[in-house]
Amino acid sequence: MKLLVTGGAGFIGSAVVRQAVAQGHEVVNLDALTYAACLENVANVAGSPLYSFEQVDIRDAAAVEACIAKHEPTAIMHLAAESHVDRSIDGPGVFIETNVMGTYNMLQSARALWERKGKPADFRFHHISTDEVFGSLPNDPAVQFTEDTPYDPRSPYSASKASSDHLVRAWHETYGLPVVLTNCSNNYGPYHFPEKLIPVIILNALAGAPLPIYGDGSNVRDWLYVEDHADALLCVVQQGEVGRSYNIGGENERSNLELVKTLCAILDTKRPKDTGSYADQITFVTDRPGHDARYAINPNRIRNELGWRPSVTVEEGLEKTVDWYLNNEAWWRPLQQRSGVGVRLGTKA
Repeated sequence: MKLLVTGGAGFIGSAVVRQAVAQGHEVVNLDALTYAACLENVANVAGSPLYSFEQVDIRDAAAVEACIAKHEPTAIMHLAAESHVDRSIDGPGVFIETNVMGTYNMLQSARALWERKGKPADFRFHHISTDEVFGSLPNDPAVQFTEDTPYDPRSPYSASKASSDHLVRAWHETYGLPVVLTNCSNNYGPYHFPEKLIPVIILNALAGAPLPIYGDGSNVRDWLYVEDHADALLCVVQQGEVGRSYNIGGENERSNLELVKTLCAILDTKRPKDTGSYADQITFVTDRPGHDARYAINPNRIRNELGWRPSVTVEEGLEKTVDWYLNNEAWWRPLQQRSGVGVRLGTKA
């Protein structure tokens, strides 16, 4: 396949790019290189003849159309998005521009290519989304998000992603564009931008700084190792049924407090403090406005129809992630100087 991956210099997108090239696919990485992007994420494939890069902002319709017309991909994997909930609370406008209008631009350009090429049956537009579009679950293990769960977004970020999901489905129903959709649980792993929970905890712990936990730490997330997610996405774009959506989860529910304590225990073993535990640095802070209580994915559809399931438990994945951050200070240290990193955001509500 010839894949065009939007957001390929970001966290999840770069994992897709690395795996796709490793599998022998030709990959065009389309990325605007905003604050959370880093071309070092794909440095190990940058020299491959299968890889090319285009610096394009998906908000620029003309640039998007020109790039897609130039490369004529057989599949588009659309990951480019503003994704930090706290930033969406402080500045929702850019989330609407990028996640809604940017997706519209991608759909229009994909549709133009598909129609110009005679509507090939093997073309795919794969839209990558989030489980946050479904809202918040009660603390009941029997209740999980399925592909039929009604949408109930509760933050500007999740509302913008829900909007983009609806656009993708509409372009399939109205114009026949061959689409597949995926909604994933919380990702973690190497190259995670240092404003998200897990890298914040690791890097603050190493710096001797407070480990901030929103509210009482009881919010539950289903944690998915990013390389498992990339594997699932490549499975769906090649094998998924047109017009169908697939929920991708890690089958690893943990409360935020449990997660942080696990990270502290791993760090205590791998880089022990002179005295005490890293858990001594845990600090509870004012909760995020509209903070969803629990996310949990029911993965039966992707498991039963496509035979995919995660390969990494949260304990294994967290240990791999801690190792990666301990060994890659040259990657994360400069990123800590970027706008908004290390500053509490999302309190304006």
